[in-house]
Amino acid sequence: MRKNYIIIALSALFMLSSCSGEVSVTSVDHTEETRIVLTEKETEAETVPSVRESAEVSTGEETLQETDMVNTEELTLQIDGVKIPVTWEENDSAEALKEFCKTGPLVIDMSMYGGFEQVGSIGQELPRNDEQTTTQSGDIVLYSGDQIVLFYGSNSWSYTKLGKMGLSEEELTELLGNGDVSIVISVT
Repeated sequence: MRKNYIIIALSALFMLSSCSGEVSVTSVDHTEETRIVLTEKETEAETVPSVRESAEVSTGEETLQETDMVNTEELTLQIDGVKIPVTWEENDSAEALKEFCKTGPLVIDMSMYGGFEQVGSIGQELPRNDEQTTTQSGDIVLYSGDQIVLFYGSNSWSYTKLGKMGLSEEELTELLGNGDVSIVISVT
């Protein structure tokens, strides 16, 4: 419960600090109830020089310094140079892919397969959580632990879900259904 209050307070901190400068977050502990108090401090700076946020969170006897609460690192996907909107899964496999891409962009030459997917080797094994599933257009999955598959059609097999591309079936068929493509997965 206390963690939820801290997350809410830090979210508010980020929003307020981007508008008005510096904001401090204080947690006041009262028996059964935790209350978050936000106070705004005047600052002489007209602009905030950094995206890095810092807040002191006090809970009774302890004081924690929370820094970089806003995680801006996210995976991005490009297909033949076109940035594709993706909603990535929150699982061990997607997290391992993200960690792998922190060393540099992952470039994969994909191959058409079966008239409904493009498949390519990642170059290393990622954790697997395979489940029998019927994929849909836009699904991004891990196959055999070391291959990434982008679907513009449907198939039933045992895969680990990695994400979902935010394009229509027609857009994906146009992009992926007309020959082999090259993809770049990177962390931004």
